[in-house]
Amino acid sequence: MRARTAVLCSVADQGVAALTNIAVLVVAARQSTAAGFAVFSVVYTVFALALGLFVAYVGQALVLERGEPQQVRAACRSAVAFTGCASSALGALALLPLWLTTGLRGELAPGLAALAAVLPLVLTQDCLRYAFSTLGAPHRALASDLLRLAAALPLLAVQPHGAGADRLVLVWGVSALPALALGLALLAPLVRGGCRAQSGGALPGTRRYLRRGHLGGRFAVEFAVGNAGTQLAVIGLGLWATPLAVGALRGATTLFGPMNVLYNAATGFGPPLLNRRGGDHRRTARTAAVAGGVLAAVAALWATVLILLPDRFGRMLLGDTWTAASALLPATGSQYAVMALGTCGLLTLRVLRPRTTLPLQLVFSALSVCALLVGYAWGGVLGAAWGLCLGSACKAAATWLRVRSVLRTTDRAC
Repeated sequence: MRARTAVLCSVADQGVAALTNIAVLVVAARQSTAAGFAVFSVVYTVFALALGLFVAYVGQALVLERGEPQQVRAACRSAVAFTGCASSALGALALLPLWLTTGLRGELAPGLAALAAVLPLVLTQDCLRYAFSTLGAPHRALASDLLRLAAALPLLAVQPHGAGADRLVLVWGVSALPALALGLALLAPLVRGGCRAQSGGALPGTRRYLRRGHLGGRFAVEFAVGNAGTQLAVIGLGLWATPLAVGALRGATTLFGPMNVLYNAATGFGPPLLNRRGGDHRRTARTAAVAGGVLAAVAALWATVLILLPDRFGRMLLGDTWTAASALLPATGSQYAVMALGTCGLLTLRVLRPRTTLPLQLVFSALSVCALLVGYAWGGVLGAAWGLCLGSACKAAATWLRVRSVLRTTDRAC
């Protein structure tokens, strides 16, 4: 497949997948009170944590896979198998205690239990997207996610007003079942014949993910101290401060769903495309920098559109949550603009020198969490939103300074 076609299919696939997830948030916001949507937001944030960990540990390591075609096919097959087994075990371990604590925070425990039940479906279906990208067949991932969208929208549309978080999560999760079946059917002919063993006795099976030194472990740690740290801080605001804060922050970020599509596409599918640049590191960095600038401009434009959106249209999207979320749009829009630069900077480092990103994530993600909490203490939810923006800006600046340092080191080595 030509590079331009692959990019278009990858972005389109991310758009379809994100639209499916955003539809759940929009339906929950429109059919719930602000307090009800806040409960749902906590559950959905927990899902974002689980998804991010699996994407980091399996998906991001998979797209960097290189070697003989047989080896790559075997790696893709192993990634899907590991995700299915690990997510099933995680869901089973969480399901029983959650059902036994249904009185926790009203609807929170049933919602989390519903998430545990559908976790193997949604995580395995998402893993297929990275396998298809690694194999150079993003159009097959697009077909699978189109089917998921076609199944999810009718199921969500017939839900009654006031549907709880547990029901919405179950509907969303079950809608992934036909897409998962189609994705597995499309993947099977591509991974058939992958090698069972490499030279030296190393096995490309699921045990590779349990072996010490697996590259995905570093990416998972990066996520845990990066995005996960911020997500946990947001959940903490909901559990120990006020769930309405989570609802407002989640409502504002939901409106930036189209930008998440582009950022996820860059993170998940950028490495294979940048690797086609060969060994020209400066050209790779320039390409990523241009992409970051374009994404930042798009984020600023989208934020402007949302800020100017009349209230009646905003309430059509988020219901009662619109009032609180709309006040956060300038801060959240600024955060997404600087996130574009930081995302492309980390992508550059991941291609040029993957092991340099962990220290950056450790330091500046901790800074983001501190800025979030200090901002909330200083100015409530609006202060928390500006704190997140400040943390993202610092991380973006530090990332590109690290890119420049890596390029200088490479030039001296040459």
